[in-house]
Amino acid sequence: MYVTMLGTGAPFPDPDRAQSGILVTLDNGARYMFDCGNGTVRNMVAANANPAEVRAVFLTHLHHDHICDFPLFAIAGWMWDRPDSPIVLGPKGTGHFCKMLFEGGAFDADFRARSAYPLRQQNLAAMRPDVREVQPGVAYEDDDVRILCDWVEHIPREISECFGIRFEAEGKAVAFSGDTAPCDAVVRLARDADVLIHECTFPQVFIDFRTRAGVGTFAHTPPEDLGRIARDAGVKLLVATHFGHFDSTNTVIRTASTNHYPVDLMGPHLMDEVVRDIRKHYSGPLMTAYDLMRVNL
Repeated sequence: MYVTMLGTGAPFPDPDRAQSGILVTLDNGARYMFDCGNGTVRNMVAANANPAEVRAVFLTHLHHDHICDFPLFAIAGWMWDRPDSPIVLGPKGTGHFCKMLFEGGAFDADFRARSAYPLRQQNLAAMRPDVREVQPGVAYEDDDVRILCDWVEHIPREISECFGIRFEAEGKAVAFSGDTAPCDAVVRLARDADVLIHECTFPQVFIDFRTRAGVGTFAHTPPEDLGRIARDAGVKLLVATHFGHFDSTNTVIRTASTNHYPVDLMGPHLMDEVVRDIRKHYSGPLMTAYDLMRVNL
């Protein structure tokens, strides 16, 4: 199997990175998606993968940068002849999110217009997601895979539960942190995994800035802690992702970041600093993710 990094960025619109999204493809062609942020469906097609062929989507939490391409994912699958309902796994509130999208929801006009045509009437199930709100433990299982999940620590659970994931198939294990501050749950999910894909949203100095700024969550994993997690879990490969624009040179992003980040420190050089900090505690194979990067397992 192999992993395609569909999106490696964070909440801002970013010309260099789509938002959070991962696609796992098995040797038999079965595909599973984890998160569905802006730009991920376009990148899926760029990677020659059809949204209509994805068996299940797991939304780790309901922040916009992890879910906002889901309407496009579903509509594209409908237009491209998906024969069944897409399976959608996610936290409490996922059902409400999906219910508000299509029939009678935000895209109702689109649904009614397209469903007037006989061919689209034949696969209306594609627009009626099979939503399964999950709890820690085994979240999904079929003949090819098993997906386990556990709560991680990102935003208050009463707003949205946030999940980390362990995906098992073909004798391999892929762990994905979702968004989280350092927590033991990720170490458990990633124990001896072939690859751990873990958020590395900000360098420590950016987290410190956001702690004081009062502009958004700072519950993310600093690079040094990420190194400790990978070491303690004994992973065979660490992939750092979900980079929070700290390396951007884009003028619009830098101007918009004034209240969010220490703009004078932003730049590509920070990626080298992130790697050095991870390396203080983890000496194994390490990759810093970019969009459409492929990891063969």
